[in-house]
Amino acid sequence: MGVSYKKLFELMDKNNMSKTDLRLATGIGQNTLAKLGKDEYVSMEVICKICEYFKCDICDIVSVINSDKI
Repeated sequence: MGVSYKKLFELMDKNNMSKTDLRLATGIGQNTLAKLGKDEYVSMEVICKICEYFKCDICDIVSVINSDKI
């Protein structure tokens, strides 16, 4: 099982937001931002910070990918 943050990056694009803008707005670190870009796991705290910033739900920024679809 894996994760995809494609929805997050689409939301950022829609809001004309760069990765640096997201990092500064939410207080997440550069390493965490790199993990998001590689569709790697990040903490629930990070996900919640992003959701709080965008006033959205987790399913609006993260998709769970089944292993057979990776």
